[in-house]
Amino acid sequence: MQRKCAFVVMMVFLFIGGISLSFINIHPTKTIAATTTKTKHTVSVYDSLNLSELGLSKQAFNAAFKGYQNLITIGKIKNDSILSIIDFSLPSTAKRLFVINLKNYSILFNTYVSHGKNSGTQSATSFSNKPQSLKSSLGFYVTSATYFGKHGYSLKLEGEEKGFNDNAYNRGIVMHSATYVSEDFIKLQGRIGRSEGCPAVPEEENNAIIETIKNGSCLFIYAPNNKYLTKSKLLHQKNIGSINS
Repeated sequence: MQRKCAFVVMMVFLFIGGISLSFINIHPTKTIAATTTKTKHTVSVYDSLNLSELGLSKQAFNAAFKGYQNLITIGKIKNDSILSIIDFSLPSTAKRLFVINLKNYSILFNTYVSHGKNSGTQSATSFSNKPQSLKSSLGFYVTSATYFGKHGYSLKLEGEEKGFNDNAYNRGIVMHSATYVSEDFIKLQGRIGRSEGCPAVPEEENNAIIETIKNGSCLFIYAPNNKYLTKSKLLHQKNIGSINS
């Protein structure tokens, strides 16, 4: 009888112990999985790609990423793998266009890009949404269709911010190539050439860049401009997007 009772007690102990062990095994696994998922979503693209070493300001990247997420949330973005940033806090002699693949954490292009003739000489400091202003317009754009024009292969841009760049399409603000966006021009003039407000890029990279970002990706033109940074609705909407939206 004592042996039988001892056997029963032992079985009960093993049963309870088995449950405890299963909890021990299950919960850490779930915690690790949850932590891994959270880390994947919160990892800094900026730091992992060493974008600071390439000159892209942290302020420009943070603003770009926030607006990109909000554009996804409201259904404006078709190609959410690509985020393009033009950082006008940098002079025209710097490679201030960054095309980033957010799905595999890679920099696809880092090159020169022009600003408007009336936005400044070496650096862009003045901006406008008005026709014939010959100035660059800050803010978020969604890339549209391609076409062949006087500058060859070009990309239409839709300005998404009222009062800042929503006249871009009617102004003919597009991405195109230009001979004056080159290191040779920098050697001659000490800066790259300027456009009528378009973000012009080097001839040898133009087609590849346009093919990469066309048809519904996000392009952000940044400058440390207090009016824009405080008034942009896309920068002040509640951020509910994610890197893998």
